[in-house]
This record gives sequence, structure tokens and C-alpha cells, in this order.
Amino acid sequence: MLIALVVLGIACAGLVLACVWLSGRQRAQEAQAVALAKQLALLEQRLKDQGKRIESYQQINIRMGEELRELNKQVAPLPERLVRIEQRDPTSLSFSQAARLVGMGASPEDLTQSCGLSQAEAELVARLHQGKARD
Repeated sequence: MLIALVVLGIACAGLVLACVWLSGRQRAQEAQAVALAKQLALLEQRLKDQGKRIESYQQINIRMGEELRELNKQVAPLPERLVRIEQRDPTSLSFSQAARLVGMGASPEDLTQSCGLSQAEAELVARLHQGKARD
């Protein structure tokens, strides 16, 4: 009977140790769960902030698209208008011809002689279109 009591005492002590160990593990897991909940809340807030930023960028893109559409409407008729103006104004033809000649390497003196431009006009056209020819 004494042996049974000793075995029973050892079993009880083992069960107490197991309960203490399990209680410690439970506290550690609860602390880990709290830390994970805080981290999740932080990530959810960051996600919400990023969503607001994306929405803001989308609104900006929409406005930029609308402004670009308006600019395209304003710019679309310009090539046709330029052609009509060149056809009406004989001096603008001289400027177009002078620009082509500069592209082929003509000097301002060549432009005054062949296009009927003044010296100042010829120098201006040469400077403007020499820069474009280099690009």
C-alpha cells in the first residue's frame, strides 16, 4: 500500500508539473496572439492608407486625362490652320523654305539672298533651326 501511495504521489507531482508547463505555454501563446493582433491592426491601417493614396492618384489621373483631352481638342486643328496660313501668307512660305535651307546647311547670308529675308530674320531662323537640326 505504501508503494501505491508513493506511485500516486509521483503521478500527482508529474501532473502538477505538466499543468504548470501547460499554463506557461498558454500564457506565451496568448502573448504571441496579442502581438500578432497588434501587427495585424497596423497592417490593416497601412492597407487603408495605401487605398486612400491610390484613390487620390486615380482622381489625379482622371483630371489629367480630362485636361489632356481638352488640350488635344485645342491642338488637333492647328496643323490644318498652319497649312492654310502658309498658303495665304507668301512671307511664311519664305520662312518655311528658309528653315529647310538651314537644315541643309545654308548661312544667314544665303537666306537673305534666296528667301528675301532681312539679315535679322535670317539670323533668327538660322539660330532656331540649327538647334533643331543638331537634336
